[in-house]
Amino acid sequence: MNDPIADMLTRIRNAQMRGKSVVQTPASKLRGWVLDVLADEGYIRGYEKVTGGNGHPALEISLKYFDGAPVIRELKRVSKPGRRVYLGVKDIPQVRQGLGVSIVSTPKGVMSDAAARTANIGGEVLCTVF
Repeated sequence: MNDPIADMLTRIRNAQMRGKSVVQTPASKLRGWVLDVLADEGYIRGYEKVTGGNGHPALEISLKYFDGAPVIRELKRVSKPGRRVYLGVKDIPQVRQGLGVSIVSTPKGVMSDAAARTANIGGEVLCTVF
């Protein structure tokens, strides 16, 4: 697998289109950090580490719905393995005039765009969520 973050985002998108309440993805530290930001911002209920069917560690993500519709309307990968996107703190985009969130990987960890602006630090824009 070349892009584990894109794989996780696609699994979340597909599970929400099917109306699933939970979805599993292979475990990694970076995926866990991205899920921490999604949980802190209220886009997912949470996640927990489990053992997958093949004995490898996995993350079980509890998806969130409001009135039968998924809370996450749009989930886009910005920085890809073929084209990394690094931005300074002044250039970090606002998603839908601040209603959405950009997830940024900084030297101080993975955080939301608002937290990165508060910490006055830029980094790699992993994805945007609305």
